[in-house]
Amino acid sequence: MAKGYWVAFGEVSDPEGYKAYVAANAKAFAKYGARFLARGGACENPEGSARPRVVVIEFPSYAAALDCYRSPEYAEAMALRQGKAVVDLAIVEGYDGPQPGG
Repeated sequence: MAKGYWVAFGEVSDPEGYKAYVAANAKAFAKYGARFLARGGACENPEGSARPRVVVIEFPSYAAALDCYRSPEYAEAMALRQGKAVVDLAIVEGYDGPQPGG
């Protein structure tokens, strides 16, 4: 079964207020088996445009990634993020097919 991923591009306007969102989202992420692969580290944007903060979260499955986003636990966290950050989010299914050179 392919894993699921959240790929988020965010811009935090209220870093102090954003801390409440980070604390609250941990409950949903733990429940759905989330694992951070990238969490706002150094980033270069050589093509197109993106927000300054990039986060990639891996889930055990695409269904788990969707269920987490739709959960009441994450809804509570999202409410805390309102007015403190703007986020563009894609939820994508992982790829298990052939790879280049393989």
